Amino acid sequence: MRKGTIITLFICSLLLVCACSKKDETPVVTEPDDDIDVEGQHEEELELFTYPYTGETTEAEPTNRAVAIMVNNHPQARPQSGLHEADIVFELLAEGNITRFLALYHSSLPERVGPVRSAREYYFRLAEAYDAIYVYHGAATFIDQMIREEGIDFLNGAHYDNDKQLFIRETFRVAPHNSYVLFDEVYNRSETKQIITTANHQSLPFLEDDTHIAGEDAHYVKIEYYNGSPIVEYTFNEATNTFYRYNDGEQTIDLETEIPIEVDNIFIIEADHQVIDNEGRRAIDLLSGGNGYLIQHGKVQRVEWKNDEGHIVPVKDDEIIPFVQGKTWINVVQTTPPNNVEQVQISEKYE
Repeated sequence: MRKGTIITLFICSLLLVCACSKKDETPVVTEPDDDIDVEGQHEEELELFTYPYTGETTEAEPTNRAVAIMVNNHPQARPQSGLHEADIVFELLAEGNITRFLALYHSSLPERVGPVRSAREYYFRLAEAYDAIYVYHGAATFIDQMIREEGIDFLNGAHYDNDKQLFIRETFRVAPHNSYVLFDEVYNRSETKQIITTANHQSLPFLEDDTHIAGEDAHYVKIEYYNGSPIVEYTFNEATNTFYRYNDGEQTIDLETEIPIEVDNIFIIEADHQVIDNEGRRAIDLLSGGNGYLIQHGKVQRVEWKNDEGHIVPVKDDEIIPFVQGKTWINVVQTTPPNNVEQVQISEKYE
């Protein structure tokens, strides 16, 4: 091979090596890992909000206004619809020995609730105190007058009996145990009446850490409202740290889904009751405070209760005791029961 040819081949090889070297020096661009700090900036954390009446977190800001619905608890009205989705349920005596519920909805909105029953003063005052739209079906004339004169925001099923969009009369039950409110229409009809449907509710006090609950063991609770009936019982489910509810020996479940009621906080309070007319209607003092029991995670504490800017809250040594996150049932019993009935029995196990 000639010398010139050898030199030419050498130069070509050198150029090829240089080209490959430049290609290998090209930087590799990779996408940054979301979890890695890039130029000192971390990925922005998702903002969480808190439901004011359960203490549970949510990604969307809860701006809807609460709705408080009168729910029937007559034996012919059981099982009810929608109670398992209420944030708070108040159970108080109406007439005679029958209790009635005020179910407060905010974090979870059911398809329908019922049977819906008529208004009473202490129920609509609770609804007002929790800044809720008050939903009921019928009322005595003087109660209706009070509701209007005091500016309570309300929907009265007696005005919608033939509507079948807000209220419906079911055929499988007889009046007055067959009125149901269709929840999808509650806010629409409220806006039609120029009722404000948004709110920034004041939150109840809730524990951030509920791993150490004070009190004595309490796995069974029995409440006897009035001379043997109704009997309310709660039994503790250790797997979920919640209580199941029973009424006159039957477990409280949802009519449509058969989902059982599960309660995180049982708050039993004593309040002064007075019969105010020949129909047996009552007045109940929910302002003055008194004795009570707070039952959470299978533990019971003897407490007092007070009305804190409208909210019924437990107090011990002049300090408000927080609720655990979740659903709360507030059972209101008489300060002085007739015939010395032992209204509240709490024990370590079912008796």
